[in-house]
Amino acid sequence: MIPVDVNLAIGAYPFRHVPHPDPDVLARVLAREGIARGWVAYLPAAFWRDPSPEREILYAAVGEYPTLDPVPTIRCDWPGWERRVAEAVDHGAPAVRAYPQLWGLGAGDASLARLAAGCAEAGLALVLPVRFEDLRQRSALDVAGDLSPAHVRALARLRGGPPLVVLGAGREFIEETAWALTEPERDGVFFDFSSVWGPPEDHLATLLRTLGGERFVFGSGWPLRLTQAPAANLALLPRALRDVALTGGDAIVARARNAARR
Repeated sequence: MIPVDVNLAIGAYPFRHVPHPDPDVLARVLAREGIARGWVAYLPAAFWRDPSPEREILYAAVGEYPTLDPVPTIRCDWPGWERRVAEAVDHGAPAVRAYPQLWGLGAGDASLARLAAGCAEAGLALVLPVRFEDLRQRSALDVAGDLSPAHVRALARLRGGPPLVVLGAGREFIEETAWALTEPERDGVFFDFSSVWGPPEDHLATLLRTLGGERFVFGSGWPLRLTQAPAANLALLPRALRDVALTGGDAIVARARNAARR
């Protein structure tokens, strides 16, 4: 049983057709794949200038399914973002998402630092997707770049910041981020491995050997990716790494809430 998938979404994708973007299908997929819970974002909100109307859609959609936890998108350079953080807490969200690269916010942007501080105070993790699709698959209409390692490093270096969960990073991104941080800074950053290669490159095995399983959480990227892909990468690990202890989403939530009480 996989405790939590931290990289899930519902809703349409603007650059290609996505089959089964509905919450009822997602809930059945989690049950079928032995995944206890899922952190769920609303995919279209990432591309809206003002994502705040998403809250009514997301909270209503996942509220019917006890295994789905809402992760709202909060644009930190938009008025009223503080109210949305409070709403996320009220609706039992474990985290919020931000897309600096889609909003034109550079690494070290002051509004990102304020959002991180707000999440830390509220006991929420901050989720940062690197990309939705690889450059080789991306539509010509999708002109936004990827999140940079510098964005993650700047947030990781904030004193008293929230846990950071980075989605869709490859080996190079993860190493460029992790090895440039001090151990205390690195301790608050977690990566899903939905975009990390397994055999024959064995990037996942290399990262687990060098950084340790505690830096990684399970995330699939549904509905743009199959939930079976990261599970297969785990199953194909060398025998010595088969029982590696990954960090669970629940542990990240507990960490965020404990820090907020201090």
